[in-house]
Amino acid sequence: MAVLTKAAADADLSLTQLRVLAILRDRRLRMTALADYLGLEKSTMSGLVDRAEKRGLLARAPNPDDGRAVDVLITVAGAEVADRGAAEVARALAPLTGALPPADRRRLTDLLVRMIGTPLA
Repeated sequence: MAVLTKAAADADLSLTQLRVLAILRDRRLRMTALADYLGLEKSTMSGLVDRAEKRGLLARAPNPDDGRAVDVLITVAGAEVADRGAAEVARALAPLTGALPPADRRRLTDLLVRMIGTPLA
């Protein structure tokens, strides 16, 4: 958690904002699905997305399958921030994970991806 918190602070983001960027690195989600995934109220999620949108990190778009729904997607600038954060986390954890055999590193990576929902690097 300390590594993630530092990566978020280095990007001038909250931990939740960094998580949102990480989640959206490889997908586009409905606002409600993103809120549910993070365990947040839709109004809280809207405020978080508003702030990230003003910084140019996220964008909203109509859902192509349901005109009433709104999707959230990462921008190029947001992807750059997410990629830097993932690289920072990977560097910080390298001394710990480097001691593991390759099969264990792959298993740990797989488990972490399942936990946070996106590749680390």
